[in-house]
Amino acid sequence: MSDRYGREGRILYGRRRGKPLRKGQQRLIETRLPELTIPLDRGQLESSSLFPENCREYWLEIGFGSGEHLARQADNNPDVGIIGCEPYLNGVATLLSKLEEQSATNVRLHNEAAELLIDKLPDASLNRAFILFPDPWPKTSHNKRRFVSTSNIAALARVLKTGSELRIATDHADYGAWILWHMLQSKEFIWEAEKPEDWQFRSSDWPSTRYEMKAIEKGLRPVYYRFRRR
Repeated sequence: MSDRYGREGRILYGRRRGKPLRKGQQRLIETRLPELTIPLDRGQLESSSLFPENCREYWLEIGFGSGEHLARQADNNPDVGIIGCEPYLNGVATLLSKLEEQSATNVRLHNEAAELLIDKLPDASLNRAFILFPDPWPKTSHNKRRFVSTSNIAALARVLKTGSELRIATDHADYGAWILWHMLQSKEFIWEAEKPEDWQFRSSDWPSTRYEMKAIEKGLRPVYYRFRRR
């Protein structure tokens, strides 16, 4: 049975947990995560109701890893409400440590598949979204697990406002081609690249991630795509 975006069957995860958490991380998971977790049992969500104060914009990061990018964006944009989705508990614990150091109050979290949260968000409720270095699922038989898909692009188009920006980055050449092909098939997004430098380099308001730095050290060349919601 499929949902309204044509997704069939269950949502597939990568790893949910890695090495045992340190005591401090476990404390944050037990105390801070429940406070920041977005409840999905209340019907449709209103972005403004998730944060203590009205924010000028609302952003979504899908698969934030260890949270380097999200934490920097939250610190640099204290008047923006940022929603982070990440099933990997160790990554969530690392981000919570960063947020505690920064005393950040403008972040809310979803420790499950992003699709479950997106389905609850109202139409045209987000100003920006990020999908940074998602799992490439490199085996051909696993390609169907990739987050960037026709159905998920349609779901993001629904919740993004007209003129809003979707940023996607990867260091995997095949996934980079896959992303571009799928995004160019969508009538809802415009690729904002006029020259190679536009997708070969990050802009100054695009913080790096640990995973990205490791990829560059290995000699890989990430691509940084920007798409505008029509």
